[in-house]
Parts: sequence; C-alpha cells; structure tokens
Amino acid sequence: MKKSSLHFKLLGTSFSIAADEDNVYLESLLSKYKSVLENTQKATGVNDPLKLAILTGFLLCDEINKLKQQAEEDQSNADAQRADEEHELDRIAKNLIACIDQAIEETDPLDD
Repeated sequence: MKKSSLHFKLLGTSFSIAADEDNVYLESLLSKYKSVLENTQKATGVNDPLKLAILTGFLLCDEINKLKQQAEEDQSNADAQRADEEHELDRIAKNLIACIDQAIEETDPLDD
C-alpha cells in the first residue's frame, strides 16, 4: 500500500503525517479526534491546547480500554455459550448412541 499523507492544523499547531493507510481512513481519524477534542473542551471548559490534548488523549484511551473490555467479555460469553452447546451436543449424541445400542440389542438375531 502506498503511503498517504495528511496535513492539518489543530490546537494552533500545524501537523503533517504520513501513514500506510488511505486518506479516507486518516480523515476519519482526524474527524473523530476533532469531535472528541470539541466535546472535551465543552465538558471541561479547558482552553489550554496542551491540557486539552492531554485530556482528550486520556478520554480516548478510556474509550479504547472500555471497547477492549467489552470485546473480551463478548468473547468470553461466546466461548461459554459454545462450551454449553458442545456439552448439549455430546449429551444428545450419547443418548442417540444408547438408543441405537438398545434397538440393536432388541433386534439382534444372534441372541435367539
């Protein structure tokens, strides 16, 4: 993938970044960051660019951590459900085998 670059001004500072992502993705990240930055400023009243950037970074880390925890919980729940389903399938299979064994015993001509 070719490198993309993005130039923007944020919090009074100009930035240029290059990444192995397409411009649409980079623009979406910038848009998300700007949105969280604006929400942080509104919620805290902080106007100092450095403090605002730090608070916003902290809030984004919190969001990432919560999403990671939720994904882990979802995986754990899916694993538990899969184990329950496997247990139920095993029980059904054993019952079917027992029924087949019983039917064979009842109709086995060698027992006559």
